[in-house]
Amino acid sequence: MHNHFNGLKTAALFGAIFTLLLLVGYAIGGSTYLWLFGLAGVAMTAYGYWNSDKLAIKAMRAVPADPQQFPQMYRIVQELSQKAGQPMPALFVSPTAAPNAFATGRNPEHAAVCCTEGILQLLDERELRGVLGHELMHVYNRDILTGSVAGAIAGIISSVASIALWFGGRDRNPIAGIAVALLAPFAAMVIQMAISRTREYDADEDGASLTGDPLALASALRKLETGVQNAPLEPTPELQNASHMMIANPFRARDVSKLFSTHPPMAERIARLEGMAGGPRLY
Repeated sequence: MHNHFNGLKTAALFGAIFTLLLLVGYAIGGSTYLWLFGLAGVAMTAYGYWNSDKLAIKAMRAVPADPQQFPQMYRIVQELSQKAGQPMPALFVSPTAAPNAFATGRNPEHAAVCCTEGILQLLDERELRGVLGHELMHVYNRDILTGSVAGAIAGIISSVASIALWFGGRDRNPIAGIAVALLAPFAAMVIQMAISRTREYDADEDGASLTGDPLALASALRKLETGVQNAPLEPTPELQNASHMMIANPFRARDVSKLFSTHPPMAERIARLEGMAGGPRLY
């Protein structure tokens, strides 16, 4: 299913961020602070992971989707969940014109899928089915857990790096300690974003396999690229924390550099989906 070895890439990126964590711990000359901030980071991440559905839904001001008011969305998710042999997630709709969708929740039994009013108006039924298949695969692939662990490690690295900066690293090489303290948080953030982008590729491929229609998702992504630029969200702290869950980067392109983007370039995602279908076709 993963023709581009996305799972292997994710494992390699996790290896890189763990190695970086060990280097930062070595830079401050001991494991005391590493364990202290490690426990704090794990506790904070566990809270965020356990309540991820509530936090993201609140950030988007979403409300439960009434099956009578949104029968198309309800029917598609019910059908795809049954096809995947997985529980049907709770459905929400966010009252915003910005076209987007996201999935969250700590496991398939406690998951939620949310669409904005903008995406429901923008896409036709076939395209919406492609998007919802993508979001369901984020849940079934446990991507919320993956993102939470990556975020926890990145947070620990930043915290421990601050200790290294204050104490100047190991006595025998304080300059090296300071250099690691300054560079490590930057490197951790880049790796964290790379993990997020890799998981997006997986959700695209697995979602297209679930629906059996990769060109539908490719068409949806084309519309979303234009739609997001016409109706972007403001990059508030709450939305920035939730943006990595969304199918399209919700902010203006100039507000987020490619290096720190949580999403792969749309052109690359579309090209991969078209490759699954044997090449581009008129839709």
